[in-house]
Amino acid sequence: MSGQTKYGEHAALVEKMAEALGLDLTEEMMAGNWTPEDMQSTVSRCLGCTDPAHCKGWLGEHAEGTEETPDYCRNKDLLEAMRTRLVSA
Repeated sequence: MSGQTKYGEHAALVEKMAEALGLDLTEEMMAGNWTPEDMQSTVSRCLGCTDPAHCKGWLGEHAEGTEETPDYCRNKDLLEAMRTRLVSA
């Protein structure tokens, strides 16, 4: 798998994990709460995941949404903090 393809796969996983939490990263970017650099850092952490197929399965099981990410998610704290901030607003 090429680096770009792997990066794209993990970028999609980040987007889907955010969506499962009810987050719209594009909206967050337009509101100035999320930057391209934030996305790059988040995807870079996701790239360190050793089992993206497991994540894909988990996301499939939570297609209706969830309030928290799985414990193994390398972006758990970041995404859940963003969700908490938006829910509290």
